[in-house]
Amino acid sequence: MPDRPTTPAGTFPCVVPVGGVGVMLAGAVVSALVLALLALGLQRRVGWVAAWAGCGLVWSLVVVALVTLVPANGAPGIVPAEGRLETCSWDIGGPAPDGFWIFESGQRLLNTVLFVPSGALLVVAATRWRAGWVLVPLGLAGLAAYSALIELTQLELARLDRACDVTDVVDNVTGAVLGVLVGLVVALVLRPWRYRRR
Repeated sequence: MPDRPTTPAGTFPCVVPVGGVGVMLAGAVVSALVLALLALGLQRRVGWVAAWAGCGLVWSLVVVALVTLVPANGAPGIVPAEGRLETCSWDIGGPAPDGFWIFESGQRLLNTVLFVPSGALLVVAATRWRAGWVLVPLGLAGLAAYSALIELTQLELARLDRACDVTDVVDNVTGAVLGVLVGLVVALVLRPWRYRRR
């Protein structure tokens, strides 16, 4: 039996053995295929708009998880203990870098844009039901909680080589709110409530 690998004192072995853009893209493609099949199966029951919007919402959340919880530059292997934050950064702007590996614009812009599709798809999916006016605010609160959970995960699993930053939650929620506004316009065009059962 081979010896277990050891790490230098004061370091953490990486708990995620893979990472990088390729892993994120592969996860996005596989989940898109699975959810597309699910949407095809649901569209006769709830209408094509709600089926595709609902599965699209789930896919957008999977993509958010991939982008935020998979190490961005490949598996870091060993993360120095000295670099680990003990608490989330409450400094608006935080420890996040100005850019994010493929995107040349700022990290804050990316964090905002990342949640726009989720907010928009939430509205389009929810307005199929009469309780949509309740489901949308609850869903928006859920998106905020999802963002906070991601940041807490980044704090607790320092070996992801990510930084926990409250600014990210602010930007994510801003993106979700903008997405809800976009979704209201899209819902007025697509009118998913036409597929309600009488």
